[in-house]
Amino acid sequence: MTDDSLKQHGTVQDNAGLGPDPSLLIVDDDAPFLRRLARAMESRGFTVEMAGSVAEGIARAKAAPPQYAVIDLRLGDGNGLDVIQAIREQRDDTHIIVLTGYGNIATAVTAVKLGAVDYLSKPADADDVFNALTQRPGEKADVPENPMSADRVRWEHIQRVYEACERNVSETARRLNMHRRTLQRILAKRAPK
Repeated sequence: MTDDSLKQHGTVQDNAGLGPDPSLLIVDDDAPFLRRLARAMESRGFTVEMAGSVAEGIARAKAAPPQYAVIDLRLGDGNGLDVIQAIREQRDDTHIIVLTGYGNIATAVTAVKLGAVDYLSKPADADDVFNALTQRPGEKADVPENPMSADRVRWEHIQRVYEACERNVSETARRLNMHRRTLQRILAKRAPK
């Protein structure tokens, strides 16, 4: 197949919407997901760099600050927010998306304050990631059709207090009048739908 036929079949898209610098850093410790997303983003015109840890993400961000970034929040060696901070120290115009299976409002707010432009919960498909990365300032995301469940509202409240306590489990448990081990089990689980 030629490049033109690939474009017609939707396998490769023109990167005109990406601007002159299509560099993309993807940081995720789920190696199969990282490779799939990297391939999907390359097919959409990005020049992709991959990192599987906070340390590797920070090193890549310092070596070549990207125009775009997709960063998992919870990584094996730390917090993806540290990678956002490293990118912002090098470059202030990077479009950063936080991607996580542990979605909550408090960390979304923290990520946005550090400079992320969007926050997506896993599993997010390549189209969702692409749309979030290329969203222009002032464009609004679609409003969800269904309200959060009671379990999700509880989860969000716990996460808000956890972030307010600077991620200190003991202090969070004290403020929520909850046993520390119970709180640890809740924090270790994925966010309810």
